[in-house]
Amino acid sequence: MSLIYRLFDWLTGVLFTISGVLLLAMMVSTLVDIVSRLVFGLTEGKVDFTFIGGVELIKYGLLLSILFVLPRALRHSQVVVDLFTDRLPLRTRQIMEGIYLLGYVLLGAGMSYRFWLAVGHARENGETTQDLLLPMSWLYAVCSFATGVLALAAVLAAWRLLSGQESEAETGTEVAL
Repeated sequence: MSLIYRLFDWLTGVLFTISGVLLLAMMVSTLVDIVSRLVFGLTEGKVDFTFIGGVELIKYGLLLSILFVLPRALRHSQVVVDLFTDRLPLRTRQIMEGIYLLGYVLLGAGMSYRFWLAVGHARENGETTQDLLLPMSWLYAVCSFATGVLALAAVLAAWRLLSGQESEAETGTEVAL
């Protein structure tokens, strides 16, 4: 089981890195779009290196960036404010957090299923993005994968907590108020 956890941590780390690259690409795309529009305006249209699809690149880049970061953030970036649970035993807090994470299982699985249905629908209708004319089925397939990884990450994290495999040092994300 330890190998599965390590492989899955590696996969979520890769997705996390891709998310960071997407954020950088969004920043560069936005900067280039702004500069190209500025140059176009300053030269009264004589120099035109504006490009179509900048808004789409940013919109879909943000979607994928968020979906790729969620599986990693599920266990590594949650901040628990223990106002009500501070005096509970560690095991009770782990059980409560494990039950809470089961909600992410439902969220990820439901989203993955709906994105997978959208893949088929987009293929049947030949749906594309408005400006770049990229097939939406590709985007929906990637989103289905990412939300499926979220559901699986939540299952593994909940299992670790509910079965008592997570040590006290690994759950040290609480912030006391």
